[in-house]
Amino acid sequence: MNSSLVFCIFCFTTLYLKICLADPDNLQDACPAAPTGKDNIFINGLPCKNPANITASDFKTSKLKNAGDTDNFLRFSMILVTAFDFPGLNTLGLSVARTDIDVDGIVPPHSHPRASEILFVFEGVVIAGFIDTNSKVFQKVLKAGDVFVFPKGLLHFCFNSGFDSSIVFSVLSSQNPGVISINDAMFQPDFNVINKLVRKFISLSADNHIPNVTFQSFNNP
Repeated sequence: MNSSLVFCIFCFTTLYLKICLADPDNLQDACPAAPTGKDNIFINGLPCKNPANITASDFKTSKLKNAGDTDNFLRFSMILVTAFDFPGLNTLGLSVARTDIDVDGIVPPHSHPRASEILFVFEGVVIAGFIDTNSKVFQKVLKAGDVFVFPKGLLHFCFNSGFDSSIVFSVLSSQNPGVISINDAMFQPDFNVINKLVRKFISLSADNHIPNVTFQSFNNP
């Protein structure tokens, strides 16, 4: 086969795959979600409202205004708002969250398989970090006004290291980020386990590596 023809086929195939795999751009200014009320419709996202019925209220939410209930084992609460609750987010590839963390509270290691996360500290002092695929830990002490980024799909965590409750807000780069948590599988209702987890993160070795990212060692004395 002629080498030029082979090259043309390769370029066409590459371009075709790139077009097919890319996220499509919006074809209109906005697409606030419209509830269907029918369980037999399955689409990758939500249907749009009739443009004639779109209002400014579709682009506002007050769901992150109030603090969540931190009276629980881990002493934190997270409120995640997606297009299902905030119509104006539909098709924008975004969701937002508020996390309240009581003194000594911890958001245990978890990941979002479909989203990166930008974390903004509104009040308090927290330690936030993530673990890459080489088991290297990247963590920082964050104060009000600081911003930290969790790359897509990587385990990350956050805990209150101050003397007052903390509030953090997050923006995630997916309309439906998903959550994979090791909390239910790894931790028993024992405050000693949580205390050991916090101590291990604070006292990481100088090279900032955790030998086992499954965190099974946290269950050992």
